[in-house]
Amino acid sequence: MTRATPGPHTRAVLFDLDGTLIDTAPEFIHIGLQLRAAAGLAPMSGDIIRQSVSGGAIGMVQTALELSATDPQFETWRQQFLTLYEAELGQHSAPYPGLVELIAELHGAGVSWGVVTNKLERFAAPLMKRMPFDPPAGAVITPDHVAQPKPDPEAILLACKHLGASPKHSLFIGDHLRDIEAGKSAGCYTIAAAYGYLAAEESASLWGADAVALSSKHLADLIRGQLF
Repeated sequence: MTRATPGPHTRAVLFDLDGTLIDTAPEFIHIGLQLRAAAGLAPMSGDIIRQSVSGGAIGMVQTALELSATDPQFETWRQQFLTLYEAELGQHSAPYPGLVELIAELHGAGVSWGVVTNKLERFAAPLMKRMPFDPPAGAVITPDHVAQPKPDPEAILLACKHLGASPKHSLFIGDHLRDIEAGKSAGCYTIAAAYGYLAAEESASLWGADAVALSSKHLADLIRGQLF
C-alpha cells in the first residue's frame, strides 16, 4: 500500500473524537464521581478517571467503581452511566485549544474534515452538534456505520469516501494505538495525539505514527506546516 505524505495535495483531515478533537474528560470525571457517590464510595482523583476514557463505558465503570466487568451489578451500573452521560452530553466538554481555528483554516484552504470515532452515534452526533466548529464536520463515522470499528480501517475508508478524498491524500489523528493502526492500514498519514487520554504507562511515540503532537496547539502547527 502506498502511504500518504503530507503536503498541498492533502484533501481531508480526520480526527478521533474523545481525547483528540474534544476534551470530554471533565464530563466523564463528573459522571464517574456521581457513580462513586451513588455507590457509597469516597471521591477518586480525576486523573485516574481521565486515563480510562478511551475504554468507553465499560472502562469508565470499571475504573470509577473499581468493579470487575463480571460483577453481577456491572451492567446495571453501566446503564446508569450511559443514562447520566446522555443527559449531560456536551455540558462539560469543549474542543481542544486551537482546533476550532484550525478547522476554519482548513475550510478556507479547501480541505475537508471529519471525525472517525468508536463512540456510538447516539452520543457522537449530539456532542458534535454542541461544538462550535464552523463548518461542521463533513463526515462523522461511528461504529453504527461499519461492520468493524477501529483498529479496523473500514471507518476511516468510509469517511474518506464521504469526503471524496483518497486515503493517501488524507491525515488521521488519534490518541490511541488503535487509531494509528487504523490510519496506517487505511493508507493515511497518521499523527499520534500524545496529549490525549493515554494510560500512565503508555507512550504515543511507540505507536509508529508518522508524527507525534505533544499538545493540540502543536497538532495545529504540525498540520499547518504540512498543508500550507
